[in-house]
Parts: sequence; structure tokens; C-alpha cells
Amino acid sequence: MGNRGMEELIPLVNRLQDALSSVGRSCNPPLPQIAVVGGQSAGKSSVLENFVGRDFLPRGTGIVTRRPLILKLLNADTEYGEFLHCKGKKFTDFDEIRREIDAETLQLTGSNKGISPIPINLQIHSPHVLNLTLVDLPGITKVPVGDQPADIEYQIRDMIMQYICKENCLILAVTPANTDLANSDALKLAKDVDPQGLRTIGVLTKLDLMDAGTDAREILENRLLPLRRGYIGVVNRSQKDIDGKKDIKAALLQEQEFFLSHPAYGHMAERMGTPYLQRLLNQQLTNHIRDTLPAFRSHLQGQLLALSKEAEEYTQYSPDDHGHRTKTLLQSVIQHLVVDFEKLIEGSGDKVETVALSGGARINRIFHERFPYELMKIESDETKLRQEINYAIRNIHGIRSGLFTPDMAFQAIVRKQISRLKGPCIKFVDMVTHELITTLYQCINKLNSFPKLQDETEKLVTAAIQHQESKCRDQVLLLIDIQLAYINTKHEDFIGFTNNIGIMKGGAKEYWFVLTAESLSWFKDNEEKEKKYMLSLDNLKLRDVEKSFMSSKFVFAIFNTELRNVYKDYKCLELACNSQEELDSWKASLLQAGVYPEKITVDGQGNGAPENFTDPLLERQVQTIRNLVDSYMSIIYKTIKDLMPKAVMHLMINSVKEFISSELLARLYALGECSPLMDESLEQRQHREEVLRKHAALKEALSVVGTISTSTCTTPLPPPVDSSWIQPSSGGRPVVRGHAPCAPRGPAHVRPNASRSADGLKRFTSQPKRAPPSVPR
Repeated sequence: MGNRGMEELIPLVNRLQDALSSVGRSCNPPLPQIAVVGGQSAGKSSVLENFVGRDFLPRGTGIVTRRPLILKLLNADTEYGEFLHCKGKKFTDFDEIRREIDAETLQLTGSNKGISPIPINLQIHSPHVLNLTLVDLPGITKVPVGDQPADIEYQIRDMIMQYICKENCLILAVTPANTDLANSDALKLAKDVDPQGLRTIGVLTKLDLMDAGTDAREILENRLLPLRRGYIGVVNRSQKDIDGKKDIKAALLQEQEFFLSHPAYGHMAERMGTPYLQRLLNQQLTNHIRDTLPAFRSHLQGQLLALSKEAEEYTQYSPDDHGHRTKTLLQSVIQHLVVDFEKLIEGSGDKVETVALSGGARINRIFHERFPYELMKIESDETKLRQEINYAIRNIHGIRSGLFTPDMAFQAIVRKQISRLKGPCIKFVDMVTHELITTLYQCINKLNSFPKLQDETEKLVTAAIQHQESKCRDQVLLLIDIQLAYINTKHEDFIGFTNNIGIMKGGAKEYWFVLTAESLSWFKDNEEKEKKYMLSLDNLKLRDVEKSFMSSKFVFAIFNTELRNVYKDYKCLELACNSQEELDSWKASLLQAGVYPEKITVDGQGNGAPENFTDPLLERQVQTIRNLVDSYMSIIYKTIKDLMPKAVMHLMINSVKEFISSELLARLYALGECSPLMDESLEQRQHREEVLRKHAALKEALSVVGTISTSTCTTPLPPPVDSSWIQPSSGGRPVVRGHAPCAPRGPAHVRPNASRSADGLKRFTSQPKRAPPSVPR
């Protein structure tokens, strides 16, 4: 047979498949196999039954094979079948095997011709078989019947493609000889995924049913419609033979006699028939397995390495051991929850989140972005604030007209502004509380293996966070009340109202200007600082000065409404700016100081001063208090922005961290018996058992692979042939869903002539001990 050193390869690979079949697809690498592809009634089932020498496959009209059947043939001393879904039960009655296949098919697909991609695994042990692993796939159909969907053709093609697209799958393309081979669906599908013909073997069935006077000699000699690996002809039992229970051994003898006696096939009879096909497939699958072993071993080693650490932890864990439960409790709470919470808050985690902010980074954002923004939002509307100051001053004076700015108005406005800080501060505490609870959930999710422990931990830590939140709220309100208790007008940063506008250029001179609620003063340099010029703001107004043609300055003028001199002998004082922005800035500052434009429009109606500001003295008092409030509130804002994060950090964040690290474990023990806390969830127990099962299966698989010797002979691949006669399958939809595209078709090659091909066949026949061509990966 050739490759005798590798004869045990296929049984070993079958052992690998059995070892890995119970651990899921994630751990099951694609193993070499042979997929049998063909149309309905092409004779696929008959070929498989001839391999076994027994009737065991369902028979009928239409689509009979409705689930993939993974058939493993194992040479053994005794004859029996065994299904993976009822492992351990040996079927010695092959009629019972057929009934079991029917039952398993009906279980998933129903009784009205439905299909399913979930395979049935069957092992046949027999002294009459060679070691092979084959996949019997549903026959290619065109027209739906029964409950089959309208796209049944594409569903079956997709199912077939899931197997034959794999580079480690040999394709057995079965085609009846009494049909047009150029239209073979099996060859077209094989051409789609194997354009170079490296994995495809052609099988011609029903040679005995060809019309009288015709034969398939040119095809079988690989001259008419050549394939790189050629064709093998077989003669199966007819339906009459099957119905009459004709013995398969007798049918195989009849097949041999057919080829020996047929005038067109007699010279190639040794290379035709079911026994030869079985030997050839055995040899080629053996070579194929040997070629894929290195990658296969690396795949198994990589998966075993990935599971080793987790499997070691589960191996040491005993669910019924009280000591192990206590140790796991300590590890879960101390080593996991405490460390994870600390890392998320402090930002020292091993795994850095790169998609979004989390934990301490989100709290930091609340400290320095969200909270200042909330404070900024409560700043009063300027018009409304000035109105409140106006009413406060007038109400304090009562019936009298005050000459001086009352302190009580300033304190009343400041206290009202400070009281409004309570809302943003309470919201600040709420935001930090929310982030702490979110961080807690992120950490305790890792305890979902023990649901009772997770629930109790969540309750205890959440209660601690809420308790600290209540304390922090009280402290925050206390901080606001402290600010309300005493208005410190002697604070070093409280400077009253002094607005240092900066440098204004007036003609060729530059001056420093200082604007207050009472006066406008200026000086040229530090030497003149004490000898500054001062201008009282009483009865002053400003007007625009038309810009001259040659001037690049922007000018405005200040004048006295009582027509008195403004400064020395000047009726008005003109000030020049370099830009319109400087001019607008000056106008805004003078407006705040109570110096209004000559003509002012209020709410778009008429000329005159704004409502409630008809008294220039009152206007200056309002502006004075307005600026004093602004100065004092800037101190308050700075203080609150500094103290609030510190208070929250001390009373909430540090306290919660301390509770988790120091008190949580004691609180858990205080609940009573801790053993129930460590009861595994159903999902965790299944996951643990699955990991241990995968780990054991991979170790067994690597042990099996280690016993395989790859020292064997092989034969070169047959030369390429012109396979352009096979047109790739086409249709309204793609044939393959979710698979990588196959390699493009290579260049066409010149087809060998008949005598050359026949000579090549004779040389192959004259060396039966030489191994057939191997199939490269």
C-alpha cells in the first residue's frame, strides 16, 4: 500500500478528534479529512457503504442526507459501530445504525426534508476497512421540497463550502458517468475552492448505466476532461440490488468483473473500483496528515499554554473543602477587590483603559472640570444683580437719601450669592458618589463566580459609600455656613474696587490709568505714580469723536454735563486708543463706573438713563458694591474650589478605601457562616469544568501527537493539467458565506496527449508499492 510507517496515523488522528470533540470548536483545530461532494442520487452513499461492506446509511427519494455525517473507518478485529452522542454503546446491528442516524437527523431537522449543519459522528470498527475519515455531505439540489426554504440550494452549498474551503480537506467529487461531466456541480464547487486541483479527486459512478456503445474511457484516462489527480471509476449496486438486499461483497466481485471484462476499461482495471479508491484515499489522507502535523502540534501547544494558568488554579480549588473556600474568600476580597479598587482610583492599574475615562480619572475630571463649570453656571445675570444691589441700597436708606455706600447692602448681596453655592456643592458630592458606585460595580463584577459573595459585598460597600456621602453632605453645608457666618472684608485678596485698565496711548504720550467708582486717575511712570492726575467722575459722560482722515487712532471724549471744565482749562478730555477693541473695553469699564454715553437707548425706546438709575450718586454706589461683591466672591469661589475636593477626598474616597481594605472582611465574617458565600454559580462551575476538560483533552492530544513519527516516503504531485473546462459555479448569491476567498485560478497548462497519459498510467500501475502523490498543505 505504501507509507507503511504511517499506517497508524489515521487511527491516531481519530483519537485526537475524539479527545477534542467534547471541548468545543474553540479548542478543536481543523484536522485533515475527506469530504464527499456530489449531487442528489450521484452514488455518494453507495460508495461509502461499499467501503464498509455493510448497508447502514438511510435510503429514499429526494434529499436523504440532511446532516453532515463524519464517518471514521477503523481497522479492527471486531465489527461494530459507535456514535459520539451515545459513546460507549456498541451497535453490532447495522440496521440499528441506520435507524439511529434517521432518529438523530429527525431530532434537529424534522420529518419534512429540512437540513442542519450540525454533524453526526459515527465510528465503524471492522476488519474489512482501511483507516479513513470521511464526511458525507448533503447532495446538491436545485428545487426545494417539503418544508425546505426557497434558498435551499444556497444553504446546502454554504454547508459544503464550510468543509471543502479548509486547506486540510481533500475533496472527493462524485459525478455519475451517465450525465454531462462538464456540468458537474461537484467539480464546479471543487474548482471554486481548489483552482489548482491540489486537493480534488474525481470519482465516476454508474459506469454500468451508460448508453450502449458509449463509455468513459477518455475521462478515466484523464484525457477528455482532465483533473490533476485524475478519475477513479466505481460501479455501485443498483436500486433493485439494494431493495433485494444484495450482498456488498458479491457486488464488489461483480464490480471487479465489470472492469476486467469491459473492453474499454480492461487495461486499467487495477486502478478502478471501490477497493482501489479506498486504498488511494487511505494513502493520500495519510500523506496529508503528515504534512499538517507541525502546524497542528503548534496550534495545540499554544492553546494548552493559554489555559495552563487558569487550569492550575481550578485544579487546586476544591468546592467542598472549607479551607479552600476560606482561602478563596480571602483572595477574592483582599487580593482582587481591594487591589482592583485601589488601582482604579489611584490610576496605577496594570491594564490601562484606552477607550474612555474610568475610576479616579473620572473623579479628577469632576474635581477640576465639572465642579468649576457648575459654579460658573450660577453667576448671576448682570442686569439682575445690579437691580438687586439697587433695591438693597434704597431699602437700607429708607426715606433718607444716603451720601455714603452702605455696608449692609454689600453683606446682604454677598450672603445671597454664597447661599447659592449649596446647590452646586451638593451636586458635586452626588457626582462623586455615582462614580464611586460605578467603580465598585466594575470591581465586584469579577466576583460573579460567587453570586452570594458578590451580593453581600455590594450591599456592604454601597452602604458604606452612602453613609460617607451623608457625612460629606453635612460637612459641605457646614463649609457654606462657615462662609456665611463671617464676611471677612480684611482678606488680603479683597481690594475693593480698583480696575487697572493698562496703557492707553493719548497722542504721543502713554499713561497708566486707574479707574474706580469715584475717579479716574493716571500717571506716566513710577516716578509720577504718587503725583498722578485725578479726575472726579461726578456728572461725567462720554461721547464718540469722529476719526480724522489721516489719524489711525480711535478716540472718545469725556465731558461734564454741567458745562464745567473737566480738567484744568479743558471742557472735555479726549482719549485715543490703538484699536476698536481697546475703545470698547474703555467704554464698558466707564459704563460700570457710572459714566454713561451722552445719549443712551434703553430697550430700544427713546433716550435717557436706564430704569432705576436716574441718580448718578446711586449709580456709583451700585457700581461700587457690584465690584466689591465681584472681588469678594472671587475669594469665595477660589476657597470653595480648593476645599470641596479635599473634603470629598477625605470624607468619602479615602474612607471608602479604608472600609474596603480594613473592615469589609470583618463585616463579611460577621454575617455568620461564610461557607455559603463561596457557593459557585452554575456558570462558574460549568466554566471551571470546561477549562479542566479542555486542558486534559489538549494534554492527551499532545501526548498522542508525540507518539507519531513523521519519517515516511512520499511521491511528487502530478503535473498540472488544463482544467479550464470546469467553469466556476455561479449564481445570484455568493457560494461561500463568511469564508476567506480562495486562491485565484492559475494559468492554464497544455493538456498532455493520449499516448503520454496512457504511458504515465502504465508506469503508475507497474509500481503498486510506490506511494501515491501527497497533497501539500
